[in-house]
Amino acid sequence: QLQLVESGGGVVQPGGSLRLSCAASGFTLDDYTVGWFRQSPGKEREGVSAIVMKDGGAYVHSSLKGRFTISKDNAKNTVYLEMNSLKRGDTGEYYCTAVDLSLRYYSGSMYPSNYDRWGQGTQVSVSS
Repeated sequence: QLQLVESGGGVVQPGGSLRLSCAASGFTLDDYTVGWFRQSPGKEREGVSAIVMKDGGAYVHSSLKGRFTISKDNAKNTVYLEMNSLKRGDTGEYYCTAVDLSLRYYSGSMYPSNYDRWGQGTQVSVSS
């Protein structure tokens, strides 16, 4: 079965950190672009970050740079999203997604419609 599984979400205080993981099973991510998106109630799904597994080319949304970092481990078939200095506005469901293309920011890596495999999501709640 081909699937993406997110983990690492939880409840954290403002200023805290979380590390999300996205593990693929049933297929190899080597030729994929893996993205992270998030969605909070009443809002559209928005792009957070993406990475091209082949060459490590990465993009983090401009509003999140300096706080969020994306990384990959091809051997583990896994992508990570390190989130620091979390704010209440970061609360939401975080989704991992993948497509077997090399997507860059200028070619649409932050548009959810460009991806065709999605995980079930992991909840991140930033609250005191």
